[in-house]
Amino acid sequence: MGYIRPGPGTWASAATVLLWIALCQILPFWTRTPVAIALAVVVILIGIPAATQVARGSGIKDPQFVVIDEVAGQLVALVAVPLAWKSFLVGFILFRTFDILKPPPVSQLEALPEGTGIVLDDVAAGLYALAVIHLFLHFGLLT
Repeated sequence: MGYIRPGPGTWASAATVLLWIALCQILPFWTRTPVAIALAVVVILIGIPAATQVARGSGIKDPQFVVIDEVAGQLVALVAVPLAWKSFLVGFILFRTFDILKPPPVSQLEALPEGTGIVLDDVAAGLYALAVIHLFLHFGLLT
């Protein structure tokens, strides 16, 4: 995914959404939220040291071909989101928007060293997207 142009992060986020939709088809309803949280945690725990190794090996602070951070952030954005195409589309758009714009403190997290900064800024963008999509759901703006 990391070498697909343009926008490897966008492609990784889209693939994450599609894989999550497929997984939701086989998961019992009551397991979706805990599984999404567990997957996000696992990806974060794997992603930080992996991104650190790649950043050190390539000599690039935030290599664009590292996309595990987008996978983590997109998973966070989809926690407890209804299984509906509108929810997934809005979650995708919100996550990519927050990841690209990097509102505070997302931009500050990006400054953390190595894999920590690479991954945690996307996790924060995912948390912003998660909050907004759940506000939309709460106020009936997304059905």
